[in-house]
Amino acid sequence: MDDDSRKARWEQRTEIPLAVASLVFLAAYAVRILAHGLPADWQDVCLAVLFASWALFAVDYAVRWRLSGERLRFVRIHWLDTLVLLLPLLRPLRIVRFYETVQRRHGRPRLALHARVIVYAGLSTLLLGFAGALSVYHEEHAAPGATMTTFGDAVWWTCATFATVGYGDIAPVTPLGRLIAVGMMAIGLALLGAVTGTFASWLLQVFAREDDERPPGL
Repeated sequence: MDDDSRKARWEQRTEIPLAVASLVFLAAYAVRILAHGLPADWQDVCLAVLFASWALFAVDYAVRWRLSGERLRFVRIHWLDTLVLLLPLLRPLRIVRFYETVQRRHGRPRLALHARVIVYAGLSTLLLGFAGALSVYHEEHAAPGATMTTFGDAVWWTCATFATVGYGDIAPVTPLGRLIAVGMMAIGLALLGAVTGTFASWLLQVFAREDDERPPGL
């Protein structure tokens, strides 16, 4: 059995466990951040769950790297997997990848290409927005001079940042909070560009199809 088939079998077997690990990671992180007054033992349990989920991603990444035989080329080709491994904020994206895999297993995807792009962008926005709001709230809510004192403030700031509105009523004041903000801005621009570009392309195709179907002389 060659390395490509072994790699494909490994990826097929780990799709569900990694998707579950993404959900568990997000749930444990949310509990650890939002459950104020949580006993120290439960805090340690949540932290252990976070490290365990990261370990699963690290093992998966190492095995796929080994089976691919591509060495450093693997890092360049699978740059999103590398970012997911290094940046906890992006870890929920594995859920979107699992959704895409389920669609492919049914043969031809049920949704058209434009609809799939919008659905994937929507899922990514929800997952990354929630994770980003948790991260920035964790860094900001107790900082001196913070304007983001509740999780609701963090969600409002995340929505404004993703929409590239930037009202300025709430803004991060800590260095790490601002670093997270830069990442959220980049993600917001990328997702907004993907959705608007896909929607514009769909409109152009609809108008072109209508022109082709219109009788000559009309």
